[in-house]
Amino acid sequence: MSDGRARIVAWLGREILPHEAAVRAWLRRSFAAAGDVDDILQETYCRLAALSTIDHIAEPRGYFFQAARSVALEQIRRARVVRIETVSEIEALDLALEDPSAERIVSGRRELERVRGLIAALPDRCRRIFELRKIEGVSQREIARRLGVSENVVENEAVRGLRAILAAMTEQDAPAGARGAGEKTDGRTRKRR
Repeated sequence: MSDGRARIVAWLGREILPHEAAVRAWLRRSFAAAGDVDDILQETYCRLAALSTIDHIAEPRGYFFQAARSVALEQIRRARVVRIETVSEIEALDLALEDPSAERIVSGRRELERVRGLIAALPDRCRRIFELRKIEGVSQREIARRLGVSENVVENEAVRGLRAILAAMTEQDAPAGARGAGEKTDGRTRKRR
C-alpha cells in the first residue's frame, strides 16, 4: 500500500468512521425512500476511499454527511420515488460545510433557475398558492383568506404544484431514450394523456 493510500485509510478510520452512527441515523430519518442505509454507507465509504487526496477536506464530518447525501440522492433519482417529507428534510439540512466550489455554485444557480421556471409554468392559482405556501411560508388559513378559497383548496393546490414540479424534474432527468414513450406535449410541460 502506498504512503498516500495508507494516509487516506488512516484518515477514514480516524476522521470518518467515528461519525458513522450519526450518518446512519440521519440517513434512516431523511432518506428512507433511498433504499438500504447499509448500501448507501458502503458506496459512500468506497467513494471516500477512492479519493486521490484528502488535503482539501477541512471538515471531515460535514464531508461525510455530504457524500452520503449525494449517494442517497442518486439512489432516489434512480428509483424515481421521492417521499414529500424527504424533499422538505433535504431543504432543512444544515451541515457545516466549507465554502462551495465555483462549479457547485454555478450548478446550484442553474438548478434554482430550473425550479423557478417549473414554478412559473404552473397554472396561475396553483403557482400563487405554491409560492405563498412553500416559498413565503404563509399559513394555509391565511392563503385561503387572501384568495377567497377554502383551506382544502390551498392544500390540494400546494400538493398539486409540488407533484407537478417533481414530475417535471424527474422527466427532465430521465435518459433521452426513456423519455417520450407514449407521451405528448402541450407546449409547456410534458403530460401523459
